[in-house]
Amino acid sequence: MKIEGNNILITGGASGIGRLLAVKSVGKGAKSVIIWDIDAERIASVCAELKYLAISEERPLPKQRTAVLGLTVDVSDNDAVRAAYQQTVAQTGTVDILVNCAGIVTSNRYFVDNTPEEIERTLRINTIAPMYVALAAIGDMVSCNKGHICNIASAAGMISNPRMSAYAASKWGVIGWSDSVRIELKEMHSRVRVTTIAPYYINTGMFDGVKSRIFPILKPSPTADKILRAIERDKDFKGIPFPFHFIRFWQAVLPTRFFDWFFGRVFGIYHTMDNFTGRKK
Repeated sequence: MKIEGNNILITGGASGIGRLLAVKSVGKGAKSVIIWDIDAERIASVCAELKYLAISEERPLPKQRTAVLGLTVDVSDNDAVRAAYQQTVAQTGTVDILVNCAGIVTSNRYFVDNTPEEIERTLRINTIAPMYVALAAIGDMVSCNKGHICNIASAAGMISNPRMSAYAASKWGVIGWSDSVRIELKEMHSRVRVTTIAPYYINTGMFDGVKSRIFPILKPSPTADKILRAIERDKDFKGIPFPFHFIRFWQAVLPTRFFDWFFGRVFGIYHTMDNFTGRKK
């Protein structure tokens, strides 16, 4: 589904990759760019930026300037999601494209040192919240027989990694749920599409302190381009970088001990979180 001429809703849109997706959607001529985030101050700043870009952006024969809407929403609260969705539709019309981008990582502690509160918060924001938001929007999409849901998961949802067990669990959940919905819509003969994105670490501040020996930390702008391109090409699944598409294959054919040695020690993936500090607010 093309970004141009459509309403796109991005959760976690006030920072990181979400903000970049919003900026680039304005550049692509979206009809409306709606950002939901928990941080009201950042929402105001990003909305001002987007409105400026909507006025100044040069596009080939633009039919209209992009409208911008920012709402403060706790996406882990279903009642708040429902209310925000109704407000969004009232102000911009039906959401054509939903990008579930909001996410958190709480620490690099081993699971034995996690608290129940950390585990629950991680799963509520990373796994349950995308379901809440998608559930709010998908009914209208199915009724219109038009729409696209893009869920930003993680490579951690394909390869287990020490010091991020709750995060990995939350992203494994997103990948399984997202692809299940894709298959359900296909069996319903619906034209609504689902794209699951599984990127490696992205240099947005969320994973500050991460060290990667072989695979480079992803640059935010090219990664955002690839995500939007995947939506526009109706991709079912997009691993970033491309070699991560083959993780499941190597897990299937290699003995566990050899897989752990090769990816954990040789590639160093199992030690990427050792010096994690995260985004400092």
